[in-house]
Amino acid sequence: MAQAMLERVNAAAAAALPRIGGQVEVALILGTGLGGLAERIADARHIPYAEIPGLAVATAPGHAGRFVTGTLSGRRVVAMQGRLHLYEGWSPADIALPVYLMRRMGAGRLVVTNAAGGLNPGFRPGDVMLIEDHINLTGTNPLVGPNAAELGLRFPDMSRAYDPALRAAALAAAARAGVALQRGIYAGVLGPVLETSAERRFCRMAGGDAVGMSTVMDVIAAVHAGFSVLGLSAISNAATGGPEQQPDTIEAVLANAAAAGGRIERLLDELLPDL
Repeated sequence: MAQAMLERVNAAAAAALPRIGGQVEVALILGTGLGGLAERIADARHIPYAEIPGLAVATAPGHAGRFVTGTLSGRRVVAMQGRLHLYEGWSPADIALPVYLMRRMGAGRLVVTNAAGGLNPGFRPGDVMLIEDHINLTGTNPLVGPNAAELGLRFPDMSRAYDPALRAAALAAAARAGVALQRGIYAGVLGPVLETSAERRFCRMAGGDAVGMSTVMDVIAAVHAGFSVLGLSAISNAATGGPEQQPDTIEAVLANAAAAGGRIERLLDELLPDL
């Protein structure tokens, strides 16, 4: 398995690297409702996932399914305009592959964004949460199986998966940009169903402040690959699981994620020059 993953990364890199227009500094994974940030990248080059050998194709609503490279806020970036999810039927290795590829492109820092339900009763739809840590409730992990030392350590330490220095920089940038930042723990679940009320209460009791169907596979692979990681959640719905819990719709989730996305864009405009 390790050799197979290394071969997949090598093949993807051979196809993608000649098309990116030069080495990048920062990688971005743009989650549900947040893909519009990629439209602001200057001198953009677009590489659809389907044109890279071995890469899975994004099928989730609002996910364009392509890499965009160029310049954003003075930094050379590569953005995943749309990510991959376990619930689409992709394996953890499929989700990890583009992360390793972006590392090959030269990026050393990764900003990962997502849309998430607010478990914390103090959160409101449209808020932005700085991810301080995560809880993997998916039941799987992209590093299961033999390890390829060329990709990363056999036993990467996840105790500071979300880089403390980047979190401090994000808080300072948010203050300068006038963006209110919540802070908390992201609980990652398999999906694609929106959680039962009991599951939401369980996630909250386990320590989660927000819950979603992405991110943990990407971040595990990123730490394994040697990235410094910053995570931001767009709070897209209230998910306390209490007696006041209302049904959610994907339309409302997308609308609230887009509202939070505007705040994330303002934050990144201020933060990216410091990365």
